[in-house]
Amino acid sequence: MSGVILTLNAGSSSLKFAVFDDTGPSASPILGGKITSIGRDPAFAGRDASGRALDAGAFGALDLSMDHEDMIARLLPWLDTHHGDRPLQVVGHRVVHGGQRHDGPTRITDDVLAELDALAPLAPLHQPHNLAAIRAVALWQPDLPQIACFDTSFHRSQDRLAQLFALPRALSDEGILRYGFHGLSYDYISGVLPAHLGEKANGRVIVAHLGNGSSMCAMQGRKSVATTMGFTALDGLMMGRRSGTIDPGVILYLMQAKGMTASDIEDLLYRQSGLAGVSGISNNMQVLLESNASPAREAIELYCYRAASALAGLVPAIGGLDALVFTAGIGENAPVIRQKICDHLGWLGITLDPQANARNEVSISAPDAPVQVLALPTNEEAVVARACRDFVA
Repeated sequence: MSGVILTLNAGSSSLKFAVFDDTGPSASPILGGKITSIGRDPAFAGRDASGRALDAGAFGALDLSMDHEDMIARLLPWLDTHHGDRPLQVVGHRVVHGGQRHDGPTRITDDVLAELDALAPLAPLHQPHNLAAIRAVALWQPDLPQIACFDTSFHRSQDRLAQLFALPRALSDEGILRYGFHGLSYDYISGVLPAHLGEKANGRVIVAHLGNGSSMCAMQGRKSVATTMGFTALDGLMMGRRSGTIDPGVILYLMQAKGMTASDIEDLLYRQSGLAGVSGISNNMQVLLESNASPAREAIELYCYRAASALAGLVPAIGGLDALVFTAGIGENAPVIRQKICDHLGWLGITLDPQANARNEVSISAPDAPVQVLALPTNEEAVVARACRDFVA
């Protein structure tokens, strides 16, 4: 009897899940959903293969005292009663940081888990929750195989120069390098590019993953050549609550002149900055777009200017630009943001078709523009499911 695959993506305040067939290449789950606002006002939403909403009441009451482990302990038995009589074969997890050693999906063992624990300070908003999900599954079914799929793996194809900081060699040798993130998203987009770009898919492409966490990746031959995130998921673009790239001297000043501790600065840069910090209103781009407040407009303009500047900085790594792809929550659904970013980049040959962009069409570049621009949905869960199918096979 064929079985099913469960994928889990534990974020800082959310838990996404999907159940897939363990055979066949379908990227569509037979069951899926998410728990949002964990620790604040948790809510469950599920859907079946047809997209029909499942009864949230049957999942049971949630309260703000429940953490990720509690949610997973509730979710796993509930899933057992909803995916039919086929056995669960394997659980796949999105894990943000895999370090230097992991360049592909890895089966979880005690040694691997300890290794990933040591990387938690490099992704404090995500790694602890990713690993909590793994431990919760192991507690529920100790013998069930679990696979980790890493956001850093996709970028291991980069040249050494793209990974180096200008630091003493001994520190680089210890592993203080540019790792890059959002690799599962980039992996998925790289796989669907030929269907949309033809031969150009293997050319010079920049993918902009724009969401609450944002980054960009320059690809050639559909492999990562350079990316905006570095040692941690704090680097690069301005994000929902993260500052993105900042002068290191600012950090020294905050410590020396303001008396801030490392913990204070971590909280400032990871949770109080970005769109939320600049606007003083929200980290949600849609909320800011609907606001008439001048700080909201300034936050939006800064986000778009920083994104365009970062994109231009990636072009030398691939020697030009054939196509630009927007993806993730903002990239897929915010025409105004795509337009504002591209308005800074006309000199690169990037020109949008305003009507196509406003309609959120797949191809949104002007017909005669030398650089083709796309807006594509990403699917990280499908990448994890594919890795699990390979394991089952």
